[in-house]
Amino acid sequence: MSNGVLAAAFAYILWGIFPLYIKQVAEVPALEIVAHRSVWCLVFMLALLAVLRRFAWLREVVRQPRTLGIFTLSALLLSGNWLIYVWAVNHDRVLDASLGYFINPLVNVMLGYLVLHERPRAGQWAAVALAALGVVWLALGAGALPWISLVLAATFGCYGLLRKTAPLGAIEGLTLETLMLAPLTIALLLWFALAGPGRFAQGDWAVDGWLLLAGPFTAIPLLLFAYGARRVTLATLGLLQYLGPSIQFLLGVFVYHEPFDPARGVGFALIWAALVVYSGESLWRMRRDASAASAAPT
Repeated sequence: MSNGVLAAAFAYILWGIFPLYIKQVAEVPALEIVAHRSVWCLVFMLALLAVLRRFAWLREVVRQPRTLGIFTLSALLLSGNWLIYVWAVNHDRVLDASLGYFINPLVNVMLGYLVLHERPRAGQWAAVALAALGVVWLALGAGALPWISLVLAATFGCYGLLRKTAPLGAIEGLTLETLMLAPLTIALLLWFALAGPGRFAQGDWAVDGWLLLAGPFTAIPLLLFAYGARRVTLATLGLLQYLGPSIQFLLGVFVYHEPFDPARGVGFALIWAALVVYSGESLWRMRRDASAASAAPT
């Protein structure tokens, strides 16, 4: 349990400080960063699978068109999420990015209702309503919808929904996703190198090193999360997931000094209140169910 908490917490902390990494390659186009992230992540995952000698699953997967289709779609959602996130950080929109991941758990509730036909409880509906009110407040204050936040929440929510029903584990799934993207991402890197505004291998060794590190920086948090998620309760994982956007929020306000006026604070406060309701209701429900299970006759 304690090892699981540490692994999951460290995964969310790494995701939280990821803007610090992206700022190191701020002069690199967002699309090139995402292409490097996918290609070097694939190299890292293939090396890991070679060490673990776990390639047998690949022979089975290539004979399953439905699985390949699911992971092609999840790969496109993941890469789209990465692209918007990198663009947001490089355009000084870290607060908008953090808001997207604060909203994400509540988007999951809506997706469960709309797609899986789950029945949200009254407390969950209250949380969704509070979050919607916060989004409307932010939209009215800015004169436009917080599209970065909404797209990040929607793409990651849909990605999580696909991976929830996918038949592969974390290591194999991430490998297959980056493998499905490889023809596109390798072609993009070749175009950037030969005809586009590519920054890799242009004599700046610092930039080259940071781009090569995109692979492990992407894979390690996902592997830590997969390890931790198996060893902690859903309630604990639900609370730990706010570490990432909280760190991003602090970076946006105190490190990158993005504007955060009182009106914007009201919108964030409504969404934080929604998360308190959501988390509190989930904890209460899990404790009640655990008490009922322990009291039941064996």
